[in-house]
Amino acid sequence: MNNPDIRRWVILLAIGLCAYWMVQAWVGYQRAKNPEDYRGTPAPSIETNGGTENTTVPTDLVNNEGNVNTANEGDVPDASLVAPQRPTESNTTTDIDRDFIQVTTPLLQIWIDPLGGDLVGAKLPKYPVSLQDPNVPTTLLDKRFGRTYIAQSGLYEQNGASQQPPKPVFNYAASSYEIAEDASEDTLDVVLNFERDGIQFYKTYVFRKDRYDIQVRYDVLNNTTQTYNAAYFAQIRRDGGPPDGVKTGFFRPPAYLGGAVTTPEKRYKRLKFKQLRENDFAIRGIQGGWIAFLQHYFISAWIPPQDSTYSYYAGQLSSGEYRYGFTGPLQSIAPGASGAYEATFYVGPKRQKYLSPLADYLSLTVDYGFFWWLSVPMFAVMEWIQSWAVNWGLSIILLTIIIKTILFPLSEMSYRSMARMRKLTPQIKRIQEKFGTDRQKMGQEMMALYRKEKANPLSGCFPMLLQMPVFFALYWVLIESVELRQAPLMLWIQDLGAMDPWFILPILNGASMFLMQRLNPPMADPMQQRVMMIMPIMFCVICIFMPAGLVLYWFTNNLYSMGHHYFALKKAGAT
Repeated sequence: MNNPDIRRWVILLAIGLCAYWMVQAWVGYQRAKNPEDYRGTPAPSIETNGGTENTTVPTDLVNNEGNVNTANEGDVPDASLVAPQRPTESNTTTDIDRDFIQVTTPLLQIWIDPLGGDLVGAKLPKYPVSLQDPNVPTTLLDKRFGRTYIAQSGLYEQNGASQQPPKPVFNYAASSYEIAEDASEDTLDVVLNFERDGIQFYKTYVFRKDRYDIQVRYDVLNNTTQTYNAAYFAQIRRDGGPPDGVKTGFFRPPAYLGGAVTTPEKRYKRLKFKQLRENDFAIRGIQGGWIAFLQHYFISAWIPPQDSTYSYYAGQLSSGEYRYGFTGPLQSIAPGASGAYEATFYVGPKRQKYLSPLADYLSLTVDYGFFWWLSVPMFAVMEWIQSWAVNWGLSIILLTIIIKTILFPLSEMSYRSMARMRKLTPQIKRIQEKFGTDRQKMGQEMMALYRKEKANPLSGCFPMLLQMPVFFALYWVLIESVELRQAPLMLWIQDLGAMDPWFILPILNGASMFLMQRLNPPMADPMQQRVMMIMPIMFCVICIFMPAGLVLYWFTNNLYSMGHHYFALKKAGAT
């Protein structure tokens, strides 16, 4: 394969990548444009009354005693995952009003529904939706018209009945709780309770002022003469629509949206919407583990105690919503005794330092893709640099220089090969002019020239191919890391996770690519020369829609490569 053939394949590869990015961007754009097409049946709306959010429970969920049935599809897991019994439906006539319980910590704003003690709202004050709206926090959990994203937990009882007990409306001491930044206490307990047939139930949420994980504990006091048997379950219910306020860059591939779980066979297994529309997921007998719902930068996850075995499940409900959950082992509480059930719920950013202590492999939800084994150490180095540089943009620049320095030998081989090919350009042109109509003879003469001058046109390509995994690994680090979201560089770039608002970096990057081409051997084919001249413009347009952090890496990489390439050409006498 001669040098022009190599260039042709490189051009085709670049065009193919551009086409892939365009298709991915179109899918993301359509999701953002028509979210209704990806959502299930709307949830009950939340109205605002005097500054307090409240909702009215539909009449078909309430029984004559004022308690709410669990017959609503999806409120409890399939009975086969817990016990032989399966809940059945019942009709009711009573209506019930209730307020949500609001909990505020320095990191979280949480709303708890007394109906079942479900978490129906979660906002992140430290992560505003945009720099233009710094006082509007990002919303994760949500329950309103057209949106369902809630976290449920409860006890699945083995009571010999044909249906589960009514879903309770918990009692609570206050409608709002708060733990301030400067509070002397580090934790806040929100206790809900109800009593049924002589059994007292306490559902306690334990919040910490400096953490995003919430402990959810059930304490049961059995004051009856019979043994109480129940299993703990917890799940996330979510419609299939895109997150609110998420903007997909035109050439940026859409981030993964869906569930994930850890299994003995696969440490990080995606549970995609499409898969669950076709088949439910269920796995039993898992030691420890976790199950989560992911979106770009953020995650919600249920993590049970890691010293027991659990069943994990996921599937689509008839309403169109999806659920991801687990069930624990059956526990028995003797008459006059008490028992406890617990799990941890995490809702917040996908940051490894928060996720790693909670469970093994939970940090893999920071999804770096196929080359995660390269991405993880890259991010660790970048985070270490940022710890003393105090600027993520500077951290990207220094990490790029470190990586390019480590790969210096491979780049040196490539540039030496290009320098030799550049020196042979006049002779190659003469061969092409002499044997232009006889491609077989032209190829033979070129191979003879390469052997004579000890040059190999492919030797410049292999080192570049070996560097591709490093490029893709760093690409996903810069795309996936929430630390770069709304992180400033300097001057006009105040968000490394968003596109450059003034397009300065993309233009500089395109100019650097054009200058790099001038250092490469000129191509004999005029058509290929024109295509190569267009390539910097194409990539300039692509970079306009890329995150500024990624374009900064690309630009720094080009500057380093230009200096190295020029040095190699000068050393070989090819300048």
